[in-house]
Amino acid sequence: MLTKVEARNPAGTLVSLELSDFTDGFAIKDIGGLGPVKATLTSSKFAGAPGAQFLSAHREERNITFQIGLEPDYVETSVKDLRAILYDVFMPENQVDLRLFDDDGTTVDISGWVETCEPTLFTDEPSVDISVMCFDPDFVEIDSITVEGETVEDSTTFTITYEGSVPAGFEFVLSVDRVLSDFSIYHTPPDGVTRTMDFAIDLVADDILTFNTGTGEKTVTLLRSSTLSSVLYALTPQSPWSQLAKGDNVFRVSAEGDPIPFTIEYTPRHGGL
Repeated sequence: MLTKVEARNPAGTLVSLELSDFTDGFAIKDIGGLGPVKATLTSSKFAGAPGAQFLSAHREERNITFQIGLEPDYVETSVKDLRAILYDVFMPENQVDLRLFDDDGTTVDISGWVETCEPTLFTDEPSVDISVMCFDPDFVEIDSITVEGETVEDSTTFTITYEGSVPAGFEFVLSVDRVLSDFSIYHTPPDGVTRTMDFAIDLVADDILTFNTGTGEKTVTLLRSSTLSSVLYALTPQSPWSQLAKGDNVFRVSAEGDPIPFTIEYTPRHGGL
């Protein structure tokens, strides 16, 4: 169960909204838009054939709404004071970062832009209705998870059990300690289909190769002698940008020669609360 929402503007101003404590003057009456968002499905029809063929699907942006009652103490705060606090963070067109706390210990972040902030001015029960559009619809946990491993020459695998409800990219970092010309990452998600990412690049000791599969963050970089450069060409054209899927994800990092250490870091993402 959701217990608290924190909202912060780019200047760092914070408003904390407790769901069961009105001592700060804010009574949360309702929060909308926390469940899974709508998916848009694309299909193609064929003449003379029934139905249609599925082509693709993608989830739309998230609209989070707040209905906040104003409960001033009329000693230190007034209705106008409480409205001003909300306006400072939820002024329309402002960016706002939201952090949501659940009583099971899960804490997630999501960022959006304020669409509307509408107060009720002439009433005995003053309130403010707020709409925030989040163009990345996923709730992202605040803590990342890091898995350590070494390259192998045989068929040895390891498993990452991913607990997020929607796919998440990962950052693979290879800490090179010897000469290496190529290696491969084999990833088999719960659907049983193996994705193979092949790298062909001349590496030497003390190189750091970083591969990121996050949506909108797809990069391959090389740190050598304090110089960071893009080596996207190192990933062969047929290689996919693999992402973690809910459940058991089996990995194998294959390279000839002595084991080379690496890490895989990811942050669970959730499609709804």
